[in-house]
Amino acid sequence: MTSTRIVSFLPSATEMACALGLGDQLVGITHECDYPSEVKGKPIVVRNVLPIEKMSQTEIDAAVTQRMRDGLSLYQVDEELLQELAPDIILTQDLCQVCAPSGNEVTQALNLLPKKPQILWLTPKSLEEIFDNLRELGQATGRVKAAEELIAAGRVRLEKVASVTRTLPQRPRVFCMEWLDPVYCSGHWMPEMVEIAGGVDSLARKGADSVRILWNDVLEWAPEILIITPCGFNLGQVVEQTPQLFNNPGWSDLPAVGNGRVYAVDANSYFARPGPRVVEGTELLAHLIHPEVFEWEGSREAFQRIEFSNADLRASPSPVFLEGRQ
Repeated sequence: MTSTRIVSFLPSATEMACALGLGDQLVGITHECDYPSEVKGKPIVVRNVLPIEKMSQTEIDAAVTQRMRDGLSLYQVDEELLQELAPDIILTQDLCQVCAPSGNEVTQALNLLPKKPQILWLTPKSLEEIFDNLRELGQATGRVKAAEELIAAGRVRLEKVASVTRTLPQRPRVFCMEWLDPVYCSGHWMPEMVEIAGGVDSLARKGADSVRILWNDVLEWAPEILIITPCGFNLGQVVEQTPQLFNNPGWSDLPAVGNGRVYAVDANSYFARPGPRVVEGTELLAHLIHPEVFEWEGSREAFQRIEFSNADLRASPSPVFLEGRQ
């Protein structure tokens, strides 16, 4: 019996497949699929149209907005390679046109395939729906047991955090910034992660799309903890982007800045991708929000804390990036 041939159109689906032991059945991935390491070298079926690695956040936002307004895609599917790979299953989503090819592009690619594959639409908006997607993938690939074990383990870890934060006397004001210029709040599963981790983010949109907000909204919320987590960026990229925030009016007046509670995080690994590592991301948030209660035993590349001297705050701030472990 031949194994199922799987093509993934988004990084989180690639992570899910590998977590279920399906790495050897992944025959095609996207250019953004970088985890786990076993996927390196696999054929790339989907690439960005925009050279975002050479663009600022402002330029990316403007270019994405214009292409979407013009009805143009942000991704290019290698249709010839897709035909050669002849997948039995394609993993994709219809949640965010910025994260993966849209439904229209998937349909166009399918029309060129002589054998129509099964399409799994992985479009979660909450932690529970991420678990549902894992279960759906397990059911489609004969890995139900592995999926249920992964879901159960994830729930145990989340409840371990929640059982502690429920008893804490205070929930600090948190702001998770999903884009820096323009400023976006967080959405979908991210607000739920903050709640479990023992914080409150009134600017977030639980179960809904992240949206642009006014900088004045941030000033009025006066977050005690600021998590800089731009979608699609790893830690190094976030650190490079962070200095642009220092020129925002009232930046130095934010409690998070004054208290040294500004953190750059690896958004790709722990927050932006709706895959198994959101559990670890919740544990990371718990450490950042309540470091006196929760230790961080994960990667040293997960986050960096930014500190400012008084001189920095009076003049043009120069950040000091401290190592992930405190």
